[in-house]
Amino acid sequence: MDKLDMLHYVDHTLLKAYATWEDIKKLCDEAIQYKTASVCVPSCYVKRIHDTYGDKINICTVIGFPLGYCPTEAKIAECKVALADGASEFDMVINISDVKNGDYDKVQEEIAALKKAVGDKILKVIIETCYLTEEEKIRMCKVVTDAGADFIKTSTGFGTAGATLEDIKLFKKYIGPNVKMKAAGGVKTIEDFENFISEGCERIGTSSAIKIVHGEEAKGY
Repeated sequence: MDKLDMLHYVDHTLLKAYATWEDIKKLCDEAIQYKTASVCVPSCYVKRIHDTYGDKINICTVIGFPLGYCPTEAKIAECKVALADGASEFDMVINISDVKNGDYDKVQEEIAALKKAVGDKILKVIIETCYLTEEEKIRMCKVVTDAGADFIKTSTGFGTAGATLEDIKLFKKYIGPNVKMKAAGGVKTIEDFENFISEGCERIGTSSAIKIVHGEEAKGY
């Protein structure tokens, strides 16, 4: 696959707490130039991006980010505001404590509630693989599938580790046919891109995509 074609898989990401509007504009201009799948940005910038760029850009935002332990009602409210502001994709973080407590029904109910809130827009579910056992990852594949989400996503990029090929292979084995995969965090090289895409990932989350395809050193998310 051509290096530039790989960018069509990318959610071009900027989620730093200190991101300025100039930083966000640069991200959006790059996304338009290189035809990335979306920009993934803090919700506080969604409306401004939509008002500035309109339909030129696909806006993804994050929900319950990065720790995921806020109440479901708060996540639903975040979704509704971002939807009204112009977001069309939503990357939610599960409540990892619920997983650790074995309360998978609660996790599934929350995902289903957020999917209902966003309707026909895309919901990606971040399960933060670095904190989960293999058994928990397998259970989450079923939970994400049964809840009706569109994607299962490995990581926030803010945890102790990011995406691994082993986790993507595990996902592929246990998710349902209607669930797609997103690898995020730790995608640093062209080889990483090629490997994740070849294993079936339809999205790659990274802030370094443009640098990577131009042979520069990747740092951060």
